[in-house]
Amino acid sequence: MSISERYRDLVADVQAMLGTLQADESLPQGRELRTVAQAAAGLGELEERVGEIPRIRLESELTPVLLKAHTQLDRGRLLLEELGAEDRAAALWELEQKIYRLLNDL
Repeated sequence: MSISERYRDLVADVQAMLGTLQADESLPQGRELRTVAQAAAGLGELEERVGEIPRIRLESELTPVLLKAHTQLDRGRLLLEELGAEDRAAALWELEQKIYRLLNDL
């Protein structure tokens, strides 16, 4: 799977997690949701263009976006853990790991 395909897959996963969190009525719709929404929006900005970025520039263009999204997801994960939503926090942790793997392959 190419970097572009993996990136698009990551964007879809983060957007799906955002939808899951928004639909979960047991969670307050506060900062944890906003941080995940910010991560999804930041990643989504490059979703269409990622396939057009030359291979030589992928690292320099994707790394800052991925690191920022990772930080936002991590904040959301910590907030969810504080709320006692360990299952949702674990799902965010998996997304963070997916970002790490993509960064390592860049």
